[in-house]
Amino acid sequence: MMSSDPSETPAISQNKYRLPKNVKPLHYDLTFWTDLDSLKFGGFVTVDLDILEETSAIVLNCSDDLKLADASVHCATLDAGQLQSAQIVADKELGRASLNFPAALPAGSKAQVKLSYSAMLRGSMNGYYKSAWQRDGKTEYYALTHFQPTDARAAFPCWDEPQLKATFGITMISRAETVNISNMPAESEVLYDPTSTRDANLATLLSTLPKKDDQWKLTKFQKTPLMSSYLVAFANGPFAHLETKVVMPLSGRTVPLRVYATPDIIHQAEFCLEVTAKVLPLYEKIFEIEYPLPKLDTLAANDFDMGAMENWGLITGRTSAFMMDPKKPNILARKSIAGTQSHEVAHMWFGNITTMEWWDYLYLNEGFATLMGEAIVLGEVFPDGPLIPLRSNAPTQISSTRYSTDSLILRPLQCSACLSEYIGEERFLKGVSGYLKKHLYANSVTRDLWDGISAASGEDIVRLMDNWITKIGFPLITVTETSSGIHVRQDRYLNDGTPNADENETIWNIPLAILTVDEGGQAHVDKTAILEEREKILAIDTSRTFKLNAGTTSFYRVLYTPERLSKIAAEATKEGSVFSLSDRIGLLYDVSALSKPGLTQVSSLLTLVDIWRNETNHLVWVGALNSLAGVIRPFEDHRQINDSLRAFTRTLFVPIVQRFGYDFPEGESVDIVELRKTAIQGAVVGRDESVTQELRSRFTDYLKTGDKTRIPSDIAKPIFQTAARYGGREEFEAILKIAEDPTDTYRSSAIRNIGCTEDLGLMKELLSYILTKARDQDVVGFCLGLEANPLARRILVEFFQDNYDHFSKRFATNSMLKYLVLTCFRGLSTQEAHDDAQEFFKNKDTTRYSMALAQSLETIRARITYIERSRDDLSDWLTKWEQRSQL
Repeated sequence: MMSSDPSETPAISQNKYRLPKNVKPLHYDLTFWTDLDSLKFGGFVTVDLDILEETSAIVLNCSDDLKLADASVHCATLDAGQLQSAQIVADKELGRASLNFPAALPAGSKAQVKLSYSAMLRGSMNGYYKSAWQRDGKTEYYALTHFQPTDARAAFPCWDEPQLKATFGITMISRAETVNISNMPAESEVLYDPTSTRDANLATLLSTLPKKDDQWKLTKFQKTPLMSSYLVAFANGPFAHLETKVVMPLSGRTVPLRVYATPDIIHQAEFCLEVTAKVLPLYEKIFEIEYPLPKLDTLAANDFDMGAMENWGLITGRTSAFMMDPKKPNILARKSIAGTQSHEVAHMWFGNITTMEWWDYLYLNEGFATLMGEAIVLGEVFPDGPLIPLRSNAPTQISSTRYSTDSLILRPLQCSACLSEYIGEERFLKGVSGYLKKHLYANSVTRDLWDGISAASGEDIVRLMDNWITKIGFPLITVTETSSGIHVRQDRYLNDGTPNADENETIWNIPLAILTVDEGGQAHVDKTAILEEREKILAIDTSRTFKLNAGTTSFYRVLYTPERLSKIAAEATKEGSVFSLSDRIGLLYDVSALSKPGLTQVSSLLTLVDIWRNETNHLVWVGALNSLAGVIRPFEDHRQINDSLRAFTRTLFVPIVQRFGYDFPEGESVDIVELRKTAIQGAVVGRDESVTQELRSRFTDYLKTGDKTRIPSDIAKPIFQTAARYGGREEFEAILKIAEDPTDTYRSSAIRNIGCTEDLGLMKELLSYILTKARDQDVVGFCLGLEANPLARRILVEFFQDNYDHFSKRFATNSMLKYLVLTCFRGLSTQEAHDDAQEFFKNKDTTRYSMALAQSLETIRARITYIERSRDDLSDWLTKWEQRSQL
């Protein structure tokens, strides 16, 4: 799954939230109908059970959205195979139902439980839900599932825990003109004939179908392998598809691949299908395990809570996760689609065949799928194509707070990347393969993965990696120079200050990867050096160039003295420098991050960027722009500093725009495309007048002609930003129209940037639109644009507070509320705003977003401190820079 946030996963009480272990599900037969006219569904489920302990009650998960009808239990061991009617006792708080029956089922017996149910298709983006689309100006619906983590119970009664794997036989009943898809291929599909139905249960169900005079069909799917309930998936609607086939390298089987979507956007699925066809065979080869399913489908949905979801054999996700207009190629979209799809396909093995034991190990699935999908595999599939492997800069994009778990998705990614680098990618992947083979169709914990890699590498990986995963935070290494070498010390890094004693107890085993240069100027990297204690002295020649964390592959920050930092920065600018691109990016992000808690001055960051103003690699410029934006934003209310920062930013990026222009000729290299795009965005951040005028003129042409030719998709974001910021109602309504059109590939850019408007009346109209008309999945996107607008930030907070009850109810069952809290409050930067926010939430039930709220409040406090600490340093540096610039 993409874009999940396990830092919000609550600590689970084993007794309260886990189901009793007296029975074990073996197989589900699920038969249900879907009526897209009445927006209802219903059916029955029959579950085969092992009775592990004698019991007269069976407890399973069931959402209160499901209306349960008949329930019965059959056990052949009882007299005459007695069928018992069960009394249903619901537990709304825990999402459970207890089936109580008079005669106890003996331990060691087999039993079968059957329940009938019905429900409405809700619009919640979880469970079995409805999604809207437009056909010939009319709103129609289709239905699909999203179950992770615990919403299979909202679609059918089940044992909704990841370790309770079972097989599933699914039969879908739908109107004849619609399409049914599920995890497995269809085994049969027939029109409903009342006279030919021999199954009494099925006949009873079919007799109750709405509008019985309509034509219905039954689609029966093949039985699944053993799998967790959250990976079950099905969908019904007027879908179209694109299809291709691949021959798998181990089995030699031909596997069909399809991408499904509504007919109006299916043509945008070509690239997603291409990525799937390239990565699926490669994963089979890497893992040395055959892909176990007969097919792999992908469904793009207009309404989806997360980015995408790895349901086995039926990946689902937002249209923006998979769709791209083939006539308007966009490098950012290609990277995003390829990374997302490759990530989800990796889960077909890592997560689906082998599954985490419980949700507190979710990071194990997600971190590894990210490493495989976005770093290792894409670099092999598209070595010279339009995709840039993320390994070079991913390890630098880390942060740490007292209230977070340091991004439990990102942290295992960095640890795995570091481990791969330390022992070598070949041994790393061999260990992963061994781990998967040992836990086929089973569940696992982190230790199991480390054991597998230890066996393949001969290294004690458990000892090396344990604290990286089990302890919150990551280290900061402080480097000071001595007469005999360097003194290195590790402490926990926090971006809001120095950790107290309780927060600084962990000692990590840190691969130092020390780069040194010999007398002949040749670089060497010592990968054997490991810091296993709080501090020690290492003997190296400090008269020559050196750097820790060579290649920026490991998960820690490095703090050098200002003098050493200047020497490294100067060396990095030289042609043929011993420092790689990854070293430069890592150094930039380190300096930027270390300035936040005051471990280094923010002026060091500006000095570094100024030294590197002749840099030609776009990844360095992306890092520079992100870092500068992180300085500009806290000082938006400090007019003189803000104006000077934007002026400095203009001097960096406008020359690049002048060099490369605004158009994207066909066949141009990826580096130039990305550099141009970054430079234009940088010039917009710098509020350059000439760039602003050019971008506005391009949008004006669109207003006149309706033709987006002069709005290349790679720079749609800055064009929409400037049109919204400097335009009026005409521009606002045009951008909103794009945002409302699910078939428009510019839609995401429109949603994220319409909030840049500086017209108070239009801001209020947008807020009203968010409240009454915006799709649920788009609310946070619209708010992100407003939160990025300094004129709208306070208004956005007041809007959230005024409508808290509405949003709390609207997002009662999905993840949107926590993201909304984080989005609306994290941009504030005054003590008064912090105290007001704290007071507002004081009497609220914050259970669903407690971590997001804590992170937001901490971010505000850190920003307040950052402003106070950095104001004079920043002002002095900018004054001196302006004086130099005028010479």
